[in-house]
Amino acid sequence: MQVTATAIALNVDDVAASARFLTEHFGFKEAAGADGFASLVRDDAANVIFLRRGIEVLPEGFRDQHAAGLTLAFTVTDLEAEYERLKNEQVTITMPLREEPWGERLFQVTDPNGVIIQLVDWVTSGAA
Repeated sequence: MQVTATAIALNVDDVAASARFLTEHFGFKEAAGADGFASLVRDDAANVIFLRRGIEVLPEGFRDQHAAGLTLAFTVTDLEAEYERLKNEQVTITMPLREEPWGERLFQVTDPNGVIIQLVDWVTSGAA
């Protein structure tokens, strides 16, 4: 098997709101869209697809589930600059910048549908 692309599909109530959030604040571009569907792309990230809850493309038992219990995480360069940029763009920071004991540094925002988006980098050992 050869994987040629990766996409994450999330069920939300307002596809347009989530798509707009990722295009305006995270540099994604809409590659395809229709009623109840938006496919967003970046050259340096997995594609993100938003599906309207209840859409028939999903199996019947999953159609009404909401994207919950997951975090859409992006590893970035210059985490502090991204934190300041999003604050300046009036994006609500739902988890402030912090460092975990295992070396992960992160902060989180939440899109209009409640999808958690985490920006992260990793502390590198500077000990010589």
